[in-house]
Amino acid sequence: MCRNIKRLRHPDHPPSDQELHDAALQFVRKISGFHAPSQANEAAFNRAVSDVATAGRVLFRSLHVRGHTEAAV
Repeated sequence: MCRNIKRLRHPDHPPSDQELHDAALQFVRKISGFHAPSQANEAAFNRAVSDVATAGRVLFRSLHVRGHTEAAV
């Protein structure tokens, strides 16, 4: 995978929607092989980015951090 993928889990705050979107976009670009999709593939590409960002948001809301009584997000 990309060497420059940054960690989104912060000790003091959840990742922002923009951080999740940017990470999802990078992931979809990497696995699809497209930096920018053609017009014919744009809707599917954008939907994949949205789905990955949503999955990331669900993940962060579900994580439990040791020492905290609530979920991390």
